[in-house]
Amino acid sequence: MNRPTVLLVDDEPDILQLLEITLARMNLSTLRATTLAEAKAHIATQTPDLCLTDMKLPDGNGLALIEFMQRTCPEVPVAMITAHGSVESAIEALKLGAFDFVTKPLALDKLRELVKQALQVQISAATDSSREMIGQAPPMVRLRAQAHKVARSQAPVHIQGESGVGKEVIARLIHQLSPRAAKPFIAVNCGAIPPDLVESELFGHRKGAFTGAQHDKAGLFQAASGGTLLLDEVADLPLAVQVKLLRVIQEKAVRPVGAETEVPTDVRLLSATHKNLNHEVREGRFRDDLYYRINVIGIHVPGLRERREDIPELADHLLRRMANEHQTSAKHLDLQAIETLMAHDFPGNVRELENILARANALCEGSIIGSHDLHFEAFIGGDKQSNSTAVSAADTRNASKQSHAASALPSVNDKTPGLAEVNGDLEIYLEDIERSILNDAMLKHRWNKTAAAKALGISFRSLRYRLKKLGLDD
Repeated sequence: MNRPTVLLVDDEPDILQLLEITLARMNLSTLRATTLAEAKAHIATQTPDLCLTDMKLPDGNGLALIEFMQRTCPEVPVAMITAHGSVESAIEALKLGAFDFVTKPLALDKLRELVKQALQVQISAATDSSREMIGQAPPMVRLRAQAHKVARSQAPVHIQGESGVGKEVIARLIHQLSPRAAKPFIAVNCGAIPPDLVESELFGHRKGAFTGAQHDKAGLFQAASGGTLLLDEVADLPLAVQVKLLRVIQEKAVRPVGAETEVPTDVRLLSATHKNLNHEVREGRFRDDLYYRINVIGIHVPGLRERREDIPELADHLLRRMANEHQTSAKHLDLQAIETLMAHDFPGNVRELENILARANALCEGSIIGSHDLHFEAFIGGDKQSNSTAVSAADTRNASKQSHAASALPSVNDKTPGLAEVNGDLEIYLEDIERSILNDAMLKHRWNKTAAAKALGISFRSLRYRLKKLGLDD
């Protein structure tokens, strides 16, 4: 079997010799070039399996070689060798399509790991996550292609999109198409962690570092070692933690709370948020230098209203998945139900569609779901006019029949209800009012519990308890 070939491009003989010895011990063949022109000549006669190039070359630079290879052999991963501290050059290389970078002086263990990962890059469309990316609308076709492309790199990726569009699905697809697919994928919602615990959760802590730290604990960066870490709702990170995260990205090492030394870490960092990070930077809530580091490659996930033609296929997929989960026969939408869904603006995007279908699937007695089975929730802050056109009067009448308690409820703005309205059970009545208030707050803030708790004037922990008590935590 032919050994993989690595093209080495550097004008320093000592570096070339060190690389050749290291790769020979990994049972790899090597080609050497000392100039940009010589490297291009090698590529013209023999396409390598990997290229390691220095940034500075006598007749150009490594960035020019990356651009050349992206045009002529984009399937070949390229890693950049940069001077220590030259972060800007490394980021520019990643933006141009480089797989990863290493710094001088070379750490051979990191170099060997990089080479192993680069040679494992195999792009495959036949994965579970790719099948979850339902839809053939132009925005989805572009998004799927972009995910496949960035999966080949180790560059940090920032995924932006409204709540409920499926940002984590994109992140999982990138992971499963990457050479890290066999390693852990860990997603953490930064907004769901109490601010005083974020640093410990991400970086870990040592025994006795603070009250309650009874033993050493590894952080999520260490738990995701060798794999991918998704920082969801990254805009909600406290500024103090943002500073430490910036250092972790630059140094590829974490310092647990209470530790005196740093621990090397090897993760592919992805981030996501429904907020506009540019706006957050301008408002002083997010560090511009951290934004520059995590947004090396940016991906925008379109809202469901931007790809309405995908709704029938997506709805059918969700109904079949529900049937598999409950081991029942799949139900189907009639034409009027499909038209009703496609007329809706879906401020909650795919998550809202899934909730609507789950309710319809549970309440529909037959095998065909009609438009009267679709009971749209009022979405605070959404387009009320479009909602009213999407939901017929029959839908409204049918929805009112689902809960006697709900139909008996007065407006939550009514501060002094009469006793007749309580219907003899004050506790149930009060729970219904609280459920309505919490539901409206969660919808208004797009299911962001931190924002909803702040708007309601209660703690995050109290909100989480109330949601669980009232059956709204799912």
